[in-house]
Amino acid sequence: MSSASALRELQRDLENKANDLSKLQKDIAKNHQVRKKYTIQLGENELVLKELDLLNEDANVFKLIGPVLVKQDMAEANANVRKRIEYISAELKRLDATVRDLEDKQNSKKEAVSIPFNTLL
Repeated sequence: MSSASALRELQRDLENKANDLSKLQKDIAKNHQVRKKYTIQLGENELVLKELDLLNEDANVFKLIGPVLVKQDMAEANANVRKRIEYISAELKRLDATVRDLEDKQNSKKEAVSIPFNTLL
């Protein structure tokens, strides 16, 4: 009788660990999606910065605000794009650290799930 209750306890423990592992995998996938979005935005902003560098100092630069194009100072536009690139790069670094942390937790959960299986064999 005690072996049956021990097996039920082991099964419950394994189910909880498997659920935790599944949640971690979903979090990792979500972080990868966010990272992909930021990577695309970084590429777009770097392209805009290259385009701004090609322009003359007296060129007209416009910013789209809602349905309206608003004239913007060249230096201000350049500074805004550089700030966006800096912000996006910082977010990518933060996301990389978060993903590494989640993957470490995932690996430890995988090991925790595999240990009880090894004791059963």
